[in-house]
Amino acid sequence: MKQDFKSISISYKNAPLKTRELVALNEEQSLRLLHKINDVLKVEDLLILSTCNRTEIYFSSLDVQPESIIKLLAAEKGIKYTKKLASHFVEINGKEAARHLFKVAVGLESQVVGDLQIINQVKRAYQVSADANVVGPVLHRLMHAIFFTNKRVVQETTFKDGAASVSYATVDLIEDLTHNIIDPQILAIGVGEIGTDVVRNLKEFGFKNVTVINRTRDKAEELAMECGFVAEDFYQLNKLVKSSEVIISSISTDQHLISYDFVSRIKIPGYKHFFDLSIPRTIEQKVEKVPGVSLHNIDHIKAKTDQALEKRLQAIGQVEEIIDESLVEFYKWSKEVSVSPTLKKFKNALEDIRQEELAKYVKKLDPKEAKMVDSITKSIMQKIVKLPALSLKAACKRDDAEILADVLNELFNLEKEPEKKER
Repeated sequence: MKQDFKSISISYKNAPLKTRELVALNEEQSLRLLHKINDVLKVEDLLILSTCNRTEIYFSSLDVQPESIIKLLAAEKGIKYTKKLASHFVEINGKEAARHLFKVAVGLESQVVGDLQIINQVKRAYQVSADANVVGPVLHRLMHAIFFTNKRVVQETTFKDGAASVSYATVDLIEDLTHNIIDPQILAIGVGEIGTDVVRNLKEFGFKNVTVINRTRDKAEELAMECGFVAEDFYQLNKLVKSSEVIISSISTDQHLISYDFVSRIKIPGYKHFFDLSIPRTIEQKVEKVPGVSLHNIDHIKAKTDQALEKRLQAIGQVEEIIDESLVEFYKWSKEVSVSPTLKKFKNALEDIRQEELAKYVKKLDPKEAKMVDSITKSIMQKIVKLPALSLKAACKRDDAEILADVLNELFNLEKEPEKKER
């Protein structure tokens, strides 16, 4: 991997949520920014990955400075570029940039280790880049190597086993409990950190009938709009609890929002599933005694996530080994690709010589003789090309192919030889 492949990254590791929110991009904004970077800075192999925990831009360029891209990002978001904003971005170059993308995609860099959603987010980001026509052969090969690596991680390790975050585990359990209900009605109470993650996970899992409420309606509306759900006023709480099959509370309060007396008076034709993710609890424990009601609190869910997280942590070494193996194969390919233009120019230079010499004598030959001479000289040329091709391939393995390529360029003056289509 050449040093011209780079990434700039802002993530939960180096920036607060408030700053990350300023530069977060939806797909439409990402598409616009890809076009803008490509048009203004003329860079190749562009990819933008933007989630709630990170915004990263990958690109290939020898000359473009990260500052130029951050300025375009700020302009797209309508915010002022400042040195302070730029200081939150980390620049990664060459092989380390490729390794970083591998680690991000499989979940090694996620806030919840082994995040199950990130690979789909990476796939969507790749699709947006493809739609913008900014994916070159290097990025194309790299992305498919990453997708294959993720498949190996799933099949060969326990790194993706179980749900390791409370929000993901909650929605995973909801899916199990409601598998026989078509589009269950879900109520999400509270849009703090856990509540927001739960709502976003509900979207990822494909749930559609979700209502979001919060003491501050504006926050509920903002999250609901992001996920394609509905927001309601907080005072509608009791009415919404009655009409919902799943109720998730993650709001902060010292009192029970949902009491046993209230739930016991509700007519429940089937089942009603409560999830209390609040500390202190906001759903009275006794509600689980009501027929048709199940109650799951944060302690039960967290116990499962702790077990899953321990399994994932133990598998990190295996995951890194798989990534290393994939990177070795990718680097091998990228080295061979890097010398192919030199070989093509060398072949073109020899072909020009062959054609010039043929032109001197072909007029004196009959068609049968001309055809034979053309065939013989072409065969000789191919054998001449084969020798440096094999030498360059061997040099790629030794990591000194550039030296041999430079020698070929110098001997045959290939830098002045325009690159032509292969004949």
